[in-house]
Formats: sequence, C-alpha cells, structure tokens
Amino acid sequence: MGYHETLQKIKSREAHIGVIGLGYVGLPLVSAFIEGGFQVTGFDIDRAKIDMLEARESYIEHIGREQIAAIFSSGRMHATDAFDAICAVDVIVICVPTPLNAKREPDLGPVLNTGAAIAPHIRAGQLIVLESSTYPGTTDEELAGVLSSSGLQADEDYYLAYSPEREDPGNPDFTTGTIPKVVGADCDAARDLALALYESIIEKVVPVSSTRAAEAVKLTENIFRSVNIAMVNEMKVILDAMDIDVWEVIDAAATKPFGFMPFYPGPGLGGHCIPIDPFYLTYKARQYGHETRFIELAGEINTQMPAYVVERIKSALRENGVSELKKANILVLGLSYKRDVDDMRESPSLVIMSALKEAGAAVDYHDPHIDEIKVTRAHPHLAGQKSLPFSSDILDDYDAVVILTDHRAVDYELLASHARLIVDTRNAMHGMEPKGKLVKA
Repeated sequence: MGYHETLQKIKSREAHIGVIGLGYVGLPLVSAFIEGGFQVTGFDIDRAKIDMLEARESYIEHIGREQIAAIFSSGRMHATDAFDAICAVDVIVICVPTPLNAKREPDLGPVLNTGAAIAPHIRAGQLIVLESSTYPGTTDEELAGVLSSSGLQADEDYYLAYSPEREDPGNPDFTTGTIPKVVGADCDAARDLALALYESIIEKVVPVSSTRAAEAVKLTENIFRSVNIAMVNEMKVILDAMDIDVWEVIDAAATKPFGFMPFYPGPGLGGHCIPIDPFYLTYKARQYGHETRFIELAGEINTQMPAYVVERIKSALRENGVSELKKANILVLGLSYKRDVDDMRESPSLVIMSALKEAGAAVDYHDPHIDEIKVTRAHPHLAGQKSLPFSSDILDDYDAVVILTDHRAVDYELLASHARLIVDTRNAMHGMEPKGKLVKA
C-alpha cells in the first residue's frame, strides 16, 4: 500500500490506527480516534494497563470508567502488549515518555526502544507519527535511524511525521479535539497524511515545514512557561523579604490590557513537560556550540523553590512556638503537581515532603485525588503512605498545614476554622480570615 491508498483510507476513516503508549497522552488520543470513527489498537508494554482496560477500568482519574466503557463498546478498540500486531495498522502514533536521566540529560530510551520494537513489523505505506516531547532531530535522525533496521526508508517506503502532544489534564475548557495541533514532516506526502489524520479528529491543525520545526514548537511552549514561572518565583522571594504580597502585585499588573501576561508562583515545577523539556533543548544546543544560560537559570530558580518553601515552614513554625522541625507534626495538602489531577510526576510536593521527613518532622498528607503514594524513582521511601481524611479532628492534631496543591475539592473554610498555622504556597486562602496564623510561601 502506498501514499494514495493510505491517504484515502484516512479520509474515509477506514484506516486502522495504532497508538503506542496508553498514558496521559495516548489514552485520550485513542478516545478521540474512536469517537472519530476509526478502528484503533492500543499498545503498551505495561500488561497491567492492558488488563485494566479490558476490565473496563481506568488508571487515569480524569478518564473515567464510563469513557473506557464507551471506547470498548464501540467494537473498534483492541488493546495489546504484542507489538507484532503493528503490521496490521495503517497509522502508528507513538506517545511514550521522554524523561531525564540521573545527570539531567535527555533519556530517549522509551522512544528508541519503541522504534526497535516496531521496526521488524512496519510495512510500506504506513504513516508513523511521534508525539513525545523531545529535541529537534529526534524524529528524522534518532527514530528514523532505529526504524531503518526494517530495511525500509523514511519518506520513501513509509512516512514519518512529528506532532507534539498538547494535553492539559484536568482542564475542563479544552479536550484533545479542541486544542490546535501542530504537525511537521520532512516531505509533502508525510505532511499531507499527518494533516489528514489529525484534521479528522481535531478542530484546527497547524502545519509547519519540518519535523525539527514541530519539535522546536513544543520546547518553545514549555520553555516560555518555565522562564516566566521562574521570574515570578524569583519575584516572590524578593517581595516576601519586603513584606509585599506577590499575588496582589501580579493581579494588579494583570489589569494592564497589553504587554503583560500573568504567571503565578508556586512551590516548584511539576509534571512531565515544564521541568523536563527545557533540558532537552539545553542538551541539543551544546552540540551546536551554544549555551542556554537564560533557560538554565530559570531551571535553577524553579528547582530551588522547594527548599525555599521548607525554610518558610521552619520560620513560620518557630514564630508559632515550635522551635525545630523534628518537633513538628505537619499535614501536607496536595501531592499532585497541579490542581484537580492525580498525576504526581515530578511533583514538588514529594520533594518538600522528603525534606521535611529528613529533618525529623512527622509528615502526613491529604489529597482527594491520590489515595496512596506510588513508587517513584526519586522518592521510593514515600511509597505506600496513604492520604488521611480531611476533618476538623485531623486538623487539630497538626502544628502546621502546608498547602502545596490547591485542589478545589478541599474545604478551605474548614481549614481556616481549625488550623493553628497555615503555610500557603498557592494563595488558596485568599480572602479568608483563618483562626490561626497564615503565612504565604
């Protein structure tokens, strides 16, 4: 099957779509393709995920059991960990993680291992799209290089494109289908196929000239956020020393109708994109003889924020009569990296909890979205700790309650009525008058 046959199958929605990686990016994409009328096979190396999906269970909070049931009740969904089924699909979309290694350098292992796993099974005429966030050159050099072991050549035998994921878990205002989709490819045929694919399920698709340009788009988006968050985090530290409320300053500045965009400080950066993606560009830039001083400085500032929060907690406790952390009972509110999700990836809450425990504090947590801390690479010692119920009796037991994630499901009025000391890193207590002491951090 060649270009014209693949294009016709996509446009007629007869194409069989394969999605590799059924996580926060891949699973919503599967749902969108099913809703678009396509037949889909989902691939994942984690057999536990496959078993849960086949049992109509979800492992991602904002993708409920009803949505999983709808995906499978269509009769057009199959999930598997057998990659030899790749030969049966017309389109392959790769949505695997791109983490950092222990040296804070890009780890393309998941992408390249996926390429190696599918290479023996790809065939002529297929469209292969990488969605994982990465540095320019990954698609046309790294992935294409691994796939060449198939004996097929990119953009000659099969077609290769890059389209960065733009999922925003927990955001009710946007879905996979309503977030504009950037698509890049290195030949017209691959670009046309990728455009036809995404136009069938997404309202607006934005073509760019190459896979490298599309890869750079994703990095630019997240570096923009990282740098601006670093700026307001630095402003927070400075203004705290001057006894000025940074939240008040930002809100007032945001009334300017031009030339200003509000970003807000926090206890540090979390999630799979903003703390990681800038270092992908830093790594690649060095290969071209350039240093990314501005980007790296932003990363340093954001990385230092958990330590700043811990110092603010120590200071607030002392002022409230608790002389040392090792004498403190502390309740952390919120483990996920952002509001109203169950995603703990790179969460600064884990860093802060670990630091408080290492200093001898007794630390519990409440998170309405995370019942138990799972094993993480950086904080395995926290695994197994369970979320405590949120009640007035519980709140009375703690020397300090630290708000690290401002989940909407938390009763902040109850917190204000019972906590002796609240350390608020998210301005969640804005407008309230707590019974005890309130410290912003």
